[in-house]
Amino acid sequence: MFQSFDVRSDPSQGAARVAALRKWMAEHDVDGFLVPRADEHQGEYVAARSERLQWLTGFTGSAGAALVLKDQAIVFVDGRYTLQVRQQTDPAVFAIENLVETPPSKWLADNAGSGARIGFDPWLHTTGDADALRKALDKRGATLVPLDDNPVDAIWLDQPQPPFEPVDIHELAHAGELAKHKLARLADDVAASGATHAVLTDPASIAWAFNIRGGDVPHTPLALGFAIIGADGRHYLFMDKRKLPMETEAYLTQLAELLPPSRLEADLARLAAKGARVSLDPALAAEKLRMIVEGGGGTVVAGADPARLPRAAKNAAELDGARAAHRRDGAAMVHFLRWIALQPPGDVDEIGAATALETARRVAGENLQMPLRDISFDTISGAGPNGAIIHYRVTTPTNRALGDGELYLVDSGAQYVDGTTDITRTLAIGGPTDEMRRRYTLVLKGMIQISMLRFPPGTRGQDIDAFARAALWKAGLDYPHGTGHGVGSFLSVHEGPQRIAKTGSEKLLPGMILSNEPGYYREGEYGIRLENLIAVTKAAPIDGGDLPMHGFETLTLAPFDRTLIDTRLLTREEFDWLNAYHARVAKEIGPLLDGGDRIWLDEATAPFPLH
Repeated sequence: MFQSFDVRSDPSQGAARVAALRKWMAEHDVDGFLVPRADEHQGEYVAARSERLQWLTGFTGSAGAALVLKDQAIVFVDGRYTLQVRQQTDPAVFAIENLVETPPSKWLADNAGSGARIGFDPWLHTTGDADALRKALDKRGATLVPLDDNPVDAIWLDQPQPPFEPVDIHELAHAGELAKHKLARLADDVAASGATHAVLTDPASIAWAFNIRGGDVPHTPLALGFAIIGADGRHYLFMDKRKLPMETEAYLTQLAELLPPSRLEADLARLAAKGARVSLDPALAAEKLRMIVEGGGGTVVAGADPARLPRAAKNAAELDGARAAHRRDGAAMVHFLRWIALQPPGDVDEIGAATALETARRVAGENLQMPLRDISFDTISGAGPNGAIIHYRVTTPTNRALGDGELYLVDSGAQYVDGTTDITRTLAIGGPTDEMRRRYTLVLKGMIQISMLRFPPGTRGQDIDAFARAALWKAGLDYPHGTGHGVGSFLSVHEGPQRIAKTGSEKLLPGMILSNEPGYYREGEYGIRLENLIAVTKAAPIDGGDLPMHGFETLTLAPFDRTLIDTRLLTREEFDWLNAYHARVAKEIGPLLDGGDRIWLDEATAPFPLH
């Protein structure tokens, strides 16, 4: 199994650990300390060694922060984790705040005491984050204090060691472009920005630029490291050679000077001393890097990671790989969906279902000669009220049977060498209520509206997010998360900068892959979410139109639960889209199946009759 169902944290430890942290703070003359859910690379998925927020608080979500002061402690989470954080932290120790509405900087601007010294680890906060914190504290007459050592590391006596997983070469057939050509493009972009160098801090950008994949963080094929891209074509890669097999090391030495991570600070300071103008992404680069550059006499140029947009806009080989990966994944999903349908209510539990789905992916990968490399995240397998916990992770103590009359939400994905998948389906176990069917169909309407959308070049995710919510809004309903995130190519299942959300400010470019996943959650009862991955395309010209248009190609291929769809709520256009989608699923996935799976798929994708 690529996932464990063990409990990863213990909220009962929060009081003792916060007390130990406060003792350290008192000894080092700071009045507070910030603990972000981040590592030096600001990635969503971090190595076990960097799970400081989880260790301190018990909260296991992928986004959040804690602020520990002398007399109070706060955990900040976004809407996805409102229920989860209550279950995983000790309410006698931690208050809870909304990370979006009241981030640590805003909370400090409203509450910090005059003269307070708030410590932070400058490796774990971006330059933009540090600016916001410093500005907030200045208003209160308080001070942001960069610390040389992280106090959580000092009190975490059994902290895991850094990962040293092998690094592989990502073959040209899947990458679609040689690394030397990518690096040349990046060097040109750095020069055009007015910088002499750019620091790549995101391991996904390094993986893309150098055509490598690793295994240093869970479920995402990243090799942790840093790179400096020179406008002059001279590049530096800071990566531990213990992770590099002989072939990979020989390959990388042709692209960059290979150096140990311990050299990064000194070498960046050396470039700064020579007058380097260093581009750092305010949303990704650690404040420590700015301190090094400016402390060495160099100039920081605020600029976006030059690899982010090229990485997000997939080339033809990457899109072909994504299509192949989704057909393979669709075959696995059909086998799993049929298996669930054949089980009597109550006979399967959340862990059993998650295990069966991973097994189905393994078998499909073997049968179709493209092995499953990993899952793309821990499967969200939530029955009944657990489905209402948006990022629920089943553990042995929380494991629940799929009971009669309940909804079962399963959000899962796979890593294949040719693509990354992410799919959510909600299933009725036994007979659904009329309310369940109505709200499921409203969510489906939102997904279909995004799928059918045509939009002019320059459109951003925030411009279209409301299309997914309109049917729910008319019914007085909504969901507390974005509609879609970017997805990588055998990389992170959550890839920026593209997203469909109220905060999605990046233009949607052809080749970008995103999720399309509206939902609805009734706390304590059930959750509904439907998710397909979609790729931005140049749409066919519209007769009589004045403008070129973009649209979406749906990549995910798996049927929806027919028992939950009330076709009377669909417009004719939505109805036709649903029948056409199911016909496509049958056509593309059917030939990959045999026996009972093929028969079941034909029934699951049969056309709905028109009312």
